[in-house]
Amino acid sequence: MSEKLEWDSSLSFIFAMIGAAVGLGNIWRFSYVLYSNGGGSFFIPYFTAIAIMGIPFLILEYGVGFSFKESFSKILKDINERFEYIAWALVLFVFIVTIYYMVILSWDMVYLLSSFTFSWGADTAAYFTTTVGGSSDLASAGFLLVPTTICVILMWIVLWYISHKDVDKGIGKVSKVLIPSLFVIMGIIVFYALTLPGHMIGVDALLRPRWSMLLDINIWLAAFAQIIFSLSMGQAIALTYASYLPKASKLTDNVLIVVASNSLFEIFTAFGVFSILGYMSLHSGMAMSKLVTEGTGLVFVVFPMIFNIMGPIGRILAPLLFLAILFAGITSALGFFEPMLSSTSAKFNLGRRKTAGILSIVGCAFSVLLTTGISSYLVGIIDSFVNQFGILLLIGVQCVIFAWFYKLDDLVPVLNENGHLKVGKIWKFIIKYLLPFVLFAMWIYGMYDLFMSAAAFELIVDSIIMVAVLAFSIILTRLSPREDES
Repeated sequence: MSEKLEWDSSLSFIFAMIGAAVGLGNIWRFSYVLYSNGGGSFFIPYFTAIAIMGIPFLILEYGVGFSFKESFSKILKDINERFEYIAWALVLFVFIVTIYYMVILSWDMVYLLSSFTFSWGADTAAYFTTTVGGSSDLASAGFLLVPTTICVILMWIVLWYISHKDVDKGIGKVSKVLIPSLFVIMGIIVFYALTLPGHMIGVDALLRPRWSMLLDINIWLAAFAQIIFSLSMGQAIALTYASYLPKASKLTDNVLIVVASNSLFEIFTAFGVFSILGYMSLHSGMAMSKLVTEGTGLVFVVFPMIFNIMGPIGRILAPLLFLAILFAGITSALGFFEPMLSSTSAKFNLGRRKTAGILSIVGCAFSVLLTTGISSYLVGIIDSFVNQFGILLLIGVQCVIFAWFYKLDDLVPVLNENGHLKVGKIWKFIIKYLLPFVLFAMWIYGMYDLFMSAAAFELIVDSIIMVAVLAFSIILTRLSPREDES
């Protein structure tokens, strides 16, 4: 069935794009990256990465999606039929992100429910291991973590319910509610955190510049990696969402709004995170370096431990934090799901409702497999491989395709027609030469680091993912489209 999908306004698109960009990494990853990569001095490579990669590449994605107004797989096929294999590979990798992302959201949902009674108890690390995320002990793979399994199924029902509707009535309407709500909730948390005794201990630890670290190439790589995954660059999300834009949209202006909103949110949130850690440091006497950790350890182990000692206010802040994470996660998951939904629907002439139903059942089944006693270990392995190997490589390949196999000059008038920010020779130079070099250099470095540190079990999981993606890319490319549904 041929369906014309379109946002009801540019505002719906902007909120959906902010929702796709502002995700779990903005809340729990950025503050750790900032702290561990030079503090205040990290802002130099961070804003450099935004200027020479984040903004230029998003402009490219918006321009391509808006010009073609087709699914990602069909766009690459239109440029060159052989590129359809590449398109499906990227779409499949992003679909895998959706699958494990929903597992992380299920952990958060368990904690949201637990936050009303503080059922995680005094030993917050043990609670996460035994009830929610499991451990790296392979002997635990034979049983399901039931609370996580139930929440995964519930989260997939929510994702299906929103995604099966037209984009303006589903993603657009939900994003216009959840994103402002997310900003308000995080505002309450951060402003209260800044009133806590000891908050300046955390803020000082976060922002204290270490200028000598700017000479370390790893700091610059960390900045570029943060921008890639914070903005969901090159994952066919921006391109797909932009294909639903109405005529006369201000493409470059929208890019600036989304990038600015994303950066302001993660910087603002970092102040709240480290203010709370500073409070914990003052209260417990523990050094900040002992408290600061990345990802799930910070949110699901350290923060519940802090809420335990906060008294009545902890009973308020805990549900607010886990609700904010849930809102951020849902809007990002919608973005990860959309490229597969759009490409599958277009390829096989299936209605959006039917496609969303089929993909949700498949995705939910695989997510359930990730809720065993080694849930967090599996999610960590898959996340590292999919992002460092698959998505980063295919972002670089996309950059080459759009810069060298598609007429980049044709995009310039489209981009400059309505937006205030104009692009020209500098933008084309970045897309054609600078970005491919940076992206492939990052990929090579990441591959070396990934495979040098991987254990045997991790390599087995990585190999299964790689073979599956390659096989299904070939199958989906070669399958013939169905006849149009009546």
